[in-house]
Amino acid sequence: MCGRFTLTNPERLPKRFNLQQPELPLTPRFNVAPTQTLPVILREGSEENRLEWFKWGLIPFWSKEPKSGYSTINARAEGIADKPAYRKPIRSQRCLIPADGFYEWQKTGTGKQPFFIHLKNSDLFGFAGLYDIYRDKDGQELKTFTIITTTANDLVEPIHNRMPVILSPKDEAEWLDPTITDPFQVTRLLQPYPAELMELYPVSKKVNTVGNDIPELLETLNSA
Repeated sequence: MCGRFTLTNPERLPKRFNLQQPELPLTPRFNVAPTQTLPVILREGSEENRLEWFKWGLIPFWSKEPKSGYSTINARAEGIADKPAYRKPIRSQRCLIPADGFYEWQKTGTGKQPFFIHLKNSDLFGFAGLYDIYRDKDGQELKTFTIITTTANDLVEPIHNRMPVILSPKDEAEWLDPTITDPFQVTRLLQPYPAELMELYPVSKKVNTVGNDIPELLETLNSA
C-alpha cells in the first residue's frame, strides 16, 4: 500500500511535469499523510497539464455522504475497472500525484520498522492516481483522489507485498490523456516500477507521527 510519501523539491514540478502555472504555493513535504489536501496533476480536453488541490482519500461522486474511509486512500490495480468506486474514474478521471519518495513499514520482532523508498537518481515521479468530485446538495465540491497500488517489485517485496504504481515518464502523457476511455489500454501501465532503478533504507520511527514533517525523517537510521 502507500500511506505516506514525500515531495521535498516542489520547485521542480513545473519543469518536470510541463506545468504552465507560473507560481505554485508549495512547500517541501517530508511526511505526507491521508486526508490531507495535496497537489495532483491532471488534464482535461486539449488543455495543458495543470496542478490542482485534492484531498487524499477518494469519495465517489455517488456517495450519500462526503465521508472518506481509510480504505480509499489506495486502489488495487487488479480488477480496478470493475469496482464501483473506480469504474468511472479509470475511464475519464486519471491523475498523477507528484512525489519523490514514499515510506513503507516492515514487520519485525520488535514492531514495525519504517523504510524510505525512492528512485536512485532522486528525481521526481508521478504515482498513478484517480480522482472524483463529490457535490453536496448546495453544489459545493469536494475533490478527492486515490493512489493505485500493484504487486511489489523485488526491492520492495521483502518489506511489503504491495507498492504504489510509479509511472514511467514516457507513460505519463498516455495516462493523463482524456481522449483514452478504454480502461484496458491504461490498466496495462499499472506495473511495478523496475527494482534496479530504486533504492531504500531504514529511517527513524519519528515518521509514524503525522505531525513530524521535517527533513530529519529522511536520514538513514544509523545516522539518526
